Amino acid sequence: MLGDTHGKKLNKYVKDYVVFDLETTGINCMTDKVIEISAVKVKEKKVVDEFSTLVNPGMKIPFRASQVNHIYDDMVKGAPVFEEALEDFDAFIGDMVLVGHNIHTFDMKFIWRDTYAYWGKALANDYIDTLALSRQCLPQLSNHKLTDLADHYCILTDGAHRALADCRMNQKVFEKLGEALKSPTVRKSMKICPRCGQIMKKRSGKFGEFWGCGGYPNCRYTENI
Repeated sequence: MLGDTHGKKLNKYVKDYVVFDLETTGINCMTDKVIEISAVKVKEKKVVDEFSTLVNPGMKIPFRASQVNHIYDDMVKGAPVFEEALEDFDAFIGDMVLVGHNIHTFDMKFIWRDTYAYWGKALANDYIDTLALSRQCLPQLSNHKLTDLADHYCILTDGAHRALADCRMNQKVFEKLGEALKSPTVRKSMKICPRCGQIMKKRSGKFGEFWGCGGYPNCRYTENI
């Protein structure tokens, strides 16, 4: 869903959402390109549709990237360019909440960059980063990579580092995190905003520390410590 401003980051579980993932030529959102985009649509906690396409980046895929995602130049030769793939992705997701692992600092930056470049618009969908949720729900884990979370929940990791396989894996992880958020133990360790349901964070102001909603600036609820 395109709009004038990009969507806000949520820190809660929702039952209707689209999990998505990108594979890229590298980690620099200023210079690297998308070479695969996939998504899994979920309604009432059930997978109802999938979307996936390779993308021709218009450049040679670095060998170090291919070593990770196993996508090579000959595979993307006849694939659509990202402008076409992104238009199809936007139609697939509609106005649904997006879910992904480490998307706040990685995938969303690629998406926002290219929606602005192609159409002068932002992707306005709200989104949830399962990396942030896992750190809240599973502080005992030393690592919070998607495969670490899958191992923790006994979810198969076959095909990891290809976009659609990672989406399927992350969808199962997100459902487990949603259950964890209901746990009295987890809820006791977190402070939940009574106004919007997002996780509250300790913040500092000119009068000292206070609890502020993680959904700020959309939700400005605060509490004294």
